[in-house]
Amino acid sequence: MQPADPPPLRLSDFDFDLPEGLIATRPARPRSAARLLVAQGDRITDATVADLPAFLRPGDLLVLNDTKVIPARLTGTRTRPTPQGDAVARIEVTLTEPTPEGGWKALVKPLRKLKPGEVIRFGDHLSARVTAIAEGEATLAFDAVGAAFDAALAEVGAMPLPPYIAALRAPDAQDRTDYQTVWARAAGAVAAPTASLHFDAPLLAQLARDGVEFVHVTLHVGAGTFLPVKTDDVSQHRMHAERGIVTPEAAAAIARARTEGRRVIAVGTTALRLIESAADADGTIRPFDGATDIFIRPGYRFRVTDGLMTNFHLPKSTLLMLVSALMGQDRIRAIYAHAIAARYRFFSYGDASLLLPEASC
Repeated sequence: MQPADPPPLRLSDFDFDLPEGLIATRPARPRSAARLLVAQGDRITDATVADLPAFLRPGDLLVLNDTKVIPARLTGTRTRPTPQGDAVARIEVTLTEPTPEGGWKALVKPLRKLKPGEVIRFGDHLSARVTAIAEGEATLAFDAVGAAFDAALAEVGAMPLPPYIAALRAPDAQDRTDYQTVWARAAGAVAAPTASLHFDAPLLAQLARDGVEFVHVTLHVGAGTFLPVKTDDVSQHRMHAERGIVTPEAAAAIARARTEGRRVIAVGTTALRLIESAADADGTIRPFDGATDIFIRPGYRFRVTDGLMTNFHLPKSTLLMLVSALMGQDRIRAIYAHAIAARYRFFSYGDASLLLPEASC
């Protein structure tokens, strides 16, 4: 008799009650002072990120996402002629991803009255023409490109804080440092790889002295990371594609660690999703340069990842589904219940967890 297929995963399977007071609006200072929940097999240990070296082994390979967040949140004005004279309206824009033609897709408020052909002015050195409106987004063609665009964006843009932080406070100058990793290099993300925000220079130096190795990959995190799952049957959800690069050198370093029996630990769900996208079913990892929309949920068989350092995620989110796939749904429920009871801070500026499915450390 064939075993029955498992019931479909429901969105309600990934829900939990989170007190609003546990949503972090500022990071810990210094970065490595954030708390760290270490889950090794069935054991939970409360620590701080500065204690991370005690839970890693010489030869462990940490996979770091070196994407750099751009100041993608813009405030501009649009001017339209009316019988009473020119009318000026305020426009809020959040860039989401570049287009192949050199423009940008963007979330715009208000979008309803915006028309293709209109121009939005963001400052003396930056404006954009609306070239298309579709699927709740506008496509913008800016009047500056390359280094000129980067400079103008740095002048007028703000860091694109996640909606759950932006709802509690406005972004400010401090976020330009706080919402960026210390190794950020490749500009293009509109959201930070937040687990990486916990690392500072002293911690990196200590890990290197202890024999922990590092490899950099690039996944440009898109605004789709914050999109809610709207289907009750989780399998019907479609992930937003994001651009990623695993260089030949990075692929070789990961492959070498696996061949030598060393652990490959992703720092952040973005790094994890990228290296899993770059791996064949047998675990062979190859150079990768393209888009990934991989959706990791319970039932997924991990190809190269042995562990994950990550923050605490939103209820009903695809990221909560990912960590449930790694640790098991019941185990993640217990981990999150412990985190809430112990008043860990949640989401992008919150505390961290080190998730190791195997008990040995």
